Amino acid sequence: MKPLLLILLTTVALSAGADAVWYDGNAAVSYHTEGRVAPVVQQALRLFESDMEAVTGKRAVASRDGVIRIVQGNGDDDGFCISVNKGKIIVEGHNARGTAYGLLELSRMAGVSPWVWWGDVRPYSRNRLSLPDTFRLEHTPSVQYRGIFINDEDWSLRRWSPDNMGPQTYKRLFELMLRLRANTLWPAMHEVSPGFFTVEGNKEMADSFGILIGTSHCEPLLRNNVAEWSVKERGAYNYITNRDAVKRYWTERLKDVKGSEALFTLGMRGIHDGSMEGVTTPEEKLKGLQQVIDDQRELIRKHYSRDVARVPQVFIPYKEVLEIYESGLKVPDDVTLMWCDDNYGYLTRLPDAAQQGRSGGGGVYYHLSYWGRPHDYLWLTTTQPGLIYSEMKAAWDHNCRRLWIANVHDPKVAAYDLELFLDMAWDIDAVTPATIGKHLEQWLVSQFGAETGHAIAPAVRELYRLNGIRRPEFMGWTQVELDKKKYPGGKSVPTTTEFSRKQAFERMNDFARIEATAEVYSRMVPEHRRDAYFAHILYPVHASAAMTRKMLGDEEQSRRAYEEIQQLTEHYNTMNGGKWKGLMSASPRNLPVFAPDAHTRLPQHPSAGPYIARNACRYDRCSGSCTVIDMLGHSMQAVALEKGSTLAYDFDSPAEGDAVVRTALIPTQPGDRGDLRYEVRLDDGAPTVISLKEPYRSEEWKRNVLRCQAQKQTPVRLTKGRHTLYIKALDDHIVVDQWMVDFNRNRALYVIPAK
Repeated sequence: MKPLLLILLTTVALSAGADAVWYDGNAAVSYHTEGRVAPVVQQALRLFESDMEAVTGKRAVASRDGVIRIVQGNGDDDGFCISVNKGKIIVEGHNARGTAYGLLELSRMAGVSPWVWWGDVRPYSRNRLSLPDTFRLEHTPSVQYRGIFINDEDWSLRRWSPDNMGPQTYKRLFELMLRLRANTLWPAMHEVSPGFFTVEGNKEMADSFGILIGTSHCEPLLRNNVAEWSVKERGAYNYITNRDAVKRYWTERLKDVKGSEALFTLGMRGIHDGSMEGVTTPEEKLKGLQQVIDDQRELIRKHYSRDVARVPQVFIPYKEVLEIYESGLKVPDDVTLMWCDDNYGYLTRLPDAAQQGRSGGGGVYYHLSYWGRPHDYLWLTTTQPGLIYSEMKAAWDHNCRRLWIANVHDPKVAAYDLELFLDMAWDIDAVTPATIGKHLEQWLVSQFGAETGHAIAPAVRELYRLNGIRRPEFMGWTQVELDKKKYPGGKSVPTTTEFSRKQAFERMNDFARIEATAEVYSRMVPEHRRDAYFAHILYPVHASAAMTRKMLGDEEQSRRAYEEIQQLTEHYNTMNGGKWKGLMSASPRNLPVFAPDAHTRLPQHPSAGPYIARNACRYDRCSGSCTVIDMLGHSMQAVALEKGSTLAYDFDSPAEGDAVVRTALIPTQPGDRGDLRYEVRLDDGAPTVISLKEPYRSEEWKRNVLRCQAQKQTPVRLTKGRHTLYIKALDDHIVVDQWMVDFNRNRALYVIPAK
């Protein structure tokens, strides 16, 4: 399938000699709708009319002779076709949502970014819009349900919301989702936000945009337990002792949403994010949860749709529920099994062959932000694009094609990562391992124009590299949710750093270079896109750099960096007339790392001793399948190995003696309940087998996810001269980032030099 972005670029290139002119510089863009116009199409038309006004100066108008003909089909998917016939542009959706997507595709072609409102990416004026007479673009979504979970909104979206997470806030969110071709929302569910269905107008707003409302793993049957379950009025949220009250509670919601598109989460956990009440032993947990699911299916059949097998339903084996599922829980075949990452972007499980064959298919719940241990990342969105690609492509290859949900605390801050995630959900071929960086560059072009977008791309790439070594939120080497008897509030405070003095200075210098680049090219940005450039480029670049100086610099640098973060955040919240007031916090959850006096101590003496270091992508030979994944790892080009494949590296040792081979890999999870082993061998010596598998939330797992790299070491004896290092994958999901032969066996290694 040809990537959609490439098709659109080709369209623009060919438009000069086009036959279908939809704007000639004079008359307003005109359109004609055929047949019944669904509410979601009406919403898309409203946006399209406004888009055309922004681009041409004239609002698009309805006309029986309109050059754009809009046809709504009756298919089962959200696909669409745009074609030219006898001078007319035909937009035909497979269903109502597809029609809306097709219409807004024309807005993209006219230069309107999906972030026109959320990113303040105001479009450039155009004096001509046209398509060639041979133009045809047809697309069917790769994933059926594609969406967003607004989560951990306490310090961002909730503080900004003009109507307390009501219909006007969700209207703006749904507009963005429509532009990004997303169709599913899990609404905000923290204590600070009201339950979605408890706010008048929210449900009706979702219906008008064709958005399916679902709920997270701990909110069965569209119920927000935090906001809606009253122990005083209903008793304990306990299915063992208070079953009738719980069933009435679920039934109320099923009756409320009858007639609306919805996606129902099955199962049961505690009121917020705890284990199911009333069961303790493994046998009780299995029996209790099985009864819950069986009863929920009957409630759906009775109160929502008699054809229960056709109702979208999902079961999420998250945390302790995974153990219950694997102990013999029977989930109906038509229910989607939704798999989760470890909260840091690495998928913990993928469906096996039998699960892949389920009629309900598979789904993925993926974090682009997170609140919890070992540490939150609720400030900036810095997940590397290559990690999003590699994990979601693996999910797709394992038939997780029914439901993809991205967890974000704020869509504005998550802009590029979120769009990449949804682009892949719409078209799995939108990117390849080699074109991830090009996808980012084209996104920057779409936001800031060709000259600025191409120029700033290397700096943004470097930002992802530096934050991929250590996220800004993790720069204190601190943790949360620790033993409160040992740590005040259960949070540690910054003390030391794993960076050497040399590495700390190099990191600060690297940030200084991209800061300078970002400032130079900011002068190329026209006035109407300055706010967009600040939000998407200047704020994350300067804030990340300032956090590095705050934690690694001297006391004066640290103090100034703290003040800079406050000033940057103040500007963010006051730009564009205060449109984003409250959205950006300089200290989410007031964690110790954000405190004005938070600072780390650098080692006094650098580690000495010779070494040989190399990025994994610089291999000399590969046997088997070795795929370089762009924008992944400390190297930014980590190598994924199929099981049985081997990388070979030739190198010259400058000395003779004992050393260690330090191998650094992406801290993936097995995904198949098996192991995660690889083999290290020097020359013709005996191989050493190493396992990356770590228990969830173990101390080693925490170190790995906080530095985005798992490091292992193997002792070796070297002679001076030529050698070959072999790294072989013994299991699937092995992704090699870097390696180092180090004669200082006691070196306190953190960052392997990138070469």
